[in-house]
Order: sequence, then C-alpha cells, then structure tokens
Amino acid sequence: MAPSGAQQRLLGEFQALFFCMNRLCSFPWKLLENHLQTSESSEFLSELLEQTCLHPLCQMFPPSVRYRRLFLCELIKRQEAAACDPLDQLYDALAEVVGVQETPECYKTYFLPGGDTISLQENQVLISQGTTGLVTWEAALYLTEWVLENRQLFTGRSVLELGSGAGLTGITICRCCDPNRFTFSDCHDSVLQNLRDNVRLNGLSQRDRPVVTVDHLDWTSATEDTIRTDTVIAADVVYDPDVAQSLVQLLAHILDPQRPEDHPQVFICSTVRNQETYGGFKQSLEAAGIRHQVLSGPVSQVFHYNRLTSIELIQLFRDTQQAAAAE
Repeated sequence: MAPSGAQQRLLGEFQALFFCMNRLCSFPWKLLENHLQTSESSEFLSELLEQTCLHPLCQMFPPSVRYRRLFLCELIKRQEAAACDPLDQLYDALAEVVGVQETPECYKTYFLPGGDTISLQENQVLISQGTTGLVTWEAALYLTEWVLENRQLFTGRSVLELGSGAGLTGITICRCCDPNRFTFSDCHDSVLQNLRDNVRLNGLSQRDRPVVTVDHLDWTSATEDTIRTDTVIAADVVYDPDVAQSLVQLLAHILDPQRPEDHPQVFICSTVRNQETYGGFKQSLEAAGIRHQVLSGPVSQVFHYNRLTSIELIQLFRDTQQAAAAE
C-alpha cells in the first residue's frame, strides 16, 4: 500500500534531516511512533529505511558511520516502543555499520525545492586542520535560502564569494541562478581542496556556464583584479575581531570610493554569536565609510537548522558623503 500524504511528508522530513546529519533530537520521533503503532505491518518502517540508510544517495554520499549507527539504533528503539513486528532489514543495516572504522570526513546532502540535491564533503571536527571552513554553518544555510528567493540578483552576473567554506551557497547559485561566472575563495589550502572536490562532486566542472574558479584569496593582500566582480557574498566570516578587521579592509578596497561606478553589490550574512564582536565589525565598517542596510531574511524554510539562532543579513554601500568629506 502506498504511503498516505501524511506519511509521505514524514518520510520526506526524515530523509532531509538524515542526509544533512541533523541532530537526532530534532527528528519527529513521536510522529513516527504514532505511525508505527497504527500500522498493521512494518511496511512504513521499511519504506523509511529505503529513503535513508538504503537510499542510493547513502551509498554514494554517506553520512558518517557513527551518525548512521546512532540513527539505526534510535529506529530500533522506536520500533520496540511501538511494539510493532521486528524488521530484519533494520538489524541487517545496523550490522553493516557496526565495527566499520570512522573517518573525520563524511557527506551531507541538502535537498533543494523541486527535489534537486547538493552533496558536500565535510569534516566532522568543527575546527579541523586550523580552519572552520570544512563544515557548513547556519549562516550559509540562511543565506542560501535567501539566494533561492532572490535568484534575479545573481543571474548573468559575476559573483565572488569570500570564505566559501564547504561551498553550499556558491554551488546553489551556480546550479539555480545562472550566473555568468562564480569564484569560490578561501585562504586555507585544505578548504580550497575540499571546495574543488565539492565543485567536482556537483558537476560544476563539466559545465560551460557558469565559469567556475576556486581561488586562494588573502584578504590582506588582494589585488584589484582578484576582487573585480558584480556581486560579493559571504557567510559566517565575522567570528573573530582580528579576522573582522581584515575583512573590513578588504571591503573598503572592494567599495573603493575612487571608482563608485564599479561598486559591486555586497551581501554579508552573519551568525551573531558575540554582540561585541559583531558590533565592533559594524563600527569598523562605519569608520571605513561603509554603511549597511539590514535585509529581510528568507520566508521559505528549505533547510533544517535552529531558527532561533540570531542571524543577520546586511547589504553594504559606500558612504559617499563621508568619503567626500575624507578627501
């Protein structure tokens, strides 16, 4: 029997949460138990397994071994709580991951509207190899949702992303917004290599358009050629006062008052973890003659992340009056 509409929605939610390795506590386990208790067979649980651990995506781009093991153990726990018939497939799937050696690298897959997916290789250690750029942070998810609602801002344009991280926002723009050129950038070698891998994984290296490059960009020594673009984006790059100061210097260079006709659109999305650090960043922008406007966030909820997290998206402009006064 085909799953009902409510069951299909539940399957879709479990699938999306599983493949982006969301915290297990965020899964709708009670709803699952209710479905299992009212089901006459283990058919629904079997379908859930087919949409997660037994899905072809899990073979190509698997979440971490530990995550899959914990997920399957939780499924077994909920199956037992619902007192439904044991499912051999479930125990077989658990047996396959028990004892498998864990590695720091894993894959997270994000589902876009319409069913398209983006799979990224990420690192489970939040700060690995001296960088925070090997994972996808919440501000990148927020910015990507906003991008999907404002695709016209990137169509036919040249886009530079600062601190590209694992590459979710940039790959989404390349896949969904039809830019002319897109430049991923970072300053850490391991992040750049991971970006190249993710660009390849998602088929961008096989396309004629957009022209995609992955560049090393040191914010303290960027040249005019490396920052000449139509649009600049960045997510979660304001997390340290010293880094923020280097960012402001780069933004002042990008928004050069000597060539206002060439100013790109600049969008910065930040998770506000420390008000002092973020406030200091804004003060430094003002001191550099750069004003900002807070933009409304995305309306549609495409990805699963903590909606209570304080995230702000701003657009930057050169304060021409202050620049003129400074001259």
